[in-house]
Amino acid sequence: MNYNSRNRSRLMLVGMLAVGMTAALTIAGGVSEETPIGPKWWPSKWGPEDQRGAANLMTPQKVLEATSLIKTGKVYQLGRVYERDMPTFPHRTFQLTLPAFRSSQGENMQVGRDEFFVGEIGQMGTQMDGLGHVGARLPEGDTYYNGFTSSEIEDAYGLQKLGVENVGVFFTRGVLIDVVSYRKVDRLPVGYEITVDDLHGALERQHQTIGRGDVVFLRTGHSKLWKVDNDTYNSGEPGIGLSAAKWLIEQDVAMVAADNWGIEVDPPPNPKRRIEVHQWMITKNGIYFLENLNLEELAADKAYEFAFVFSPLRMKGATGSPGNPIAVR
Repeated sequence: MNYNSRNRSRLMLVGMLAVGMTAALTIAGGVSEETPIGPKWWPSKWGPEDQRGAANLMTPQKVLEATSLIKTGKVYQLGRVYERDMPTFPHRTFQLTLPAFRSSQGENMQVGRDEFFVGEIGQMGTQMDGLGHVGARLPEGDTYYNGFTSSEIEDAYGLQKLGVENVGVFFTRGVLIDVVSYRKVDRLPVGYEITVDDLHGALERQHQTIGRGDVVFLRTGHSKLWKVDNDTYNSGEPGIGLSAAKWLIEQDVAMVAADNWGIEVDPPPNPKRRIEVHQWMITKNGIYFLENLNLEELAADKAYEFAFVFSPLRMKGATGSPGNPIAVR
């Protein structure tokens, strides 16, 4: 058999296998998968041009619901201090310096300082993942929320669509799910998968439910390693798996927040399917992530329900945003 004949035979075999796999998917799941993360997820339920995703759930009614939860006026700062020795991954940089400044000015001898910052401002420390942060590689190109592709929305100066400047303000009901206390441990170990049963059990223990447009906070205890053991903090994390993620999607939440660096369990249960919770929640459903929080004071006060406020920086074309999220009860 010559080279061309062998090549044609291989192509025929690949085609037959592809047809067989598609048929198997159709028989097993009732519908053929169109992407590596399931059926085509666009257009969004908010329209084919939508860039806000679940932020559309921030309605005047949600604001009024949140304000009705304020009884004591106590304010909780949930964000971490941005500083040089916070846990960071090796490929990310945080550097703040004070450059030389002008000499004194006028008879009043005014002097001043400013700062020079270099770093991944949208993906360091306490930060929100925007809708342009994570997607899936498809034949037509890397594809993100609402079907926007890299070739359509990216240039060297940021995202032309799905940048965080489109998000707006989160002012809504927040619900803390204290999985640590429910499991009766000091902190969940790296690699622990939070299940739907864990979520149900913790909510029942706290006498709480989740509503449409809420922000759900997951306490894993992983934050106790912050600046204490940065290597272990970065080595992996306890977090939700795909089943718990799908359940939260069904609750129509606006955002999921946690005291770890990536919301989802790491190492993943299936090592061949990494960062899949991000894809299901952000890419497919437009649900935001808020990472690297400190939830210990909320947990100590058993503050399971509160008004939550977070305003992402309006950085045009950014994939994420730092900030100082707050809870008020």
